Amino acid sequence: MTEKASESMRINMRDVSQAARTMLAAEQSATACPPLTADWSDLDMATAYTIQDEALDQRRQRGETLIGIKLGLTSRAKQIRMGIDTPSLAWLTDAMVLPFGEPLTRTQMIHPRAEPEIVFILKDRLSGPGITAATALRAVGQVYGGIEIIDSRFQDFSFTASDAVADNASSARFVLGPIARAPDGLDLTQEACLLEVDGEVVDAATGAAVQGHPAEALALAANQLAERGISLEPGWIILTGGMTDAVPVPPDTQITARFTNLGATTIAGGTSCPSSK
Repeated sequence: MTEKASESMRINMRDVSQAARTMLAAEQSATACPPLTADWSDLDMATAYTIQDEALDQRRQRGETLIGIKLGLTSRAKQIRMGIDTPSLAWLTDAMVLPFGEPLTRTQMIHPRAEPEIVFILKDRLSGPGITAATALRAVGQVYGGIEIIDSRFQDFSFTASDAVADNASSARFVLGPIARAPDGLDLTQEACLLEVDGEVVDAATGAAVQGHPAEALALAANQLAERGISLEPGWIILTGGMTDAVPVPPDTQITARFTNLGATTIAGGTSCPSSK
């Protein structure tokens, strides 16, 4: 490696580390910042994932534990909107878990939005490449309905796909529903969800909205992570992607995701309340 190439790499990693710190600082202070691409116009997806990984390292250094992954942009409509042709991946840590009944602390959020998700808990290790949906589903121990709270750190919720990946796909909090089911006997393609705001249905979808079947999203994640030498581990939580568009969560607004077989979960303005009805 030439001295010039070595210097270029050092500068690039310095930029990556700084970008990760910027994202985490915006998250911790709940203060929106300009998109990274405002000053880094050629930020590509590979570099964005490097920023995401560096941010995970920094999260671990401050005591967070890796507990799984989330997929984003799993619907074709969202991919077209963002100008990409495959879902994005991001990390989940224990700091993102919102337990039943605990408040969604508004001071820790910038502009939170909620989306319903089908959630997997793995019982077996899943390593690509070559993972199919059928293979992926056999590695699943439990299926939940849930709600993910996304909260982009960028001003006006305006960003490119690379910005979003560097921002860990707008990760914030997530709530698992009250009912766990084994995947056997569930038709996740047909598993329906009604998304309600203050008791009024504002959107609806089935599991088919997630890559045709949530297990397809899981297989895609395993194969994509295999390219980076990473496997999905037993016990990991997998958020398979929003079934509907995300809706804002202003104070004093109740958001409910009501599933056919997986119960219902409600997040109310500042609190989350589980329900099995």
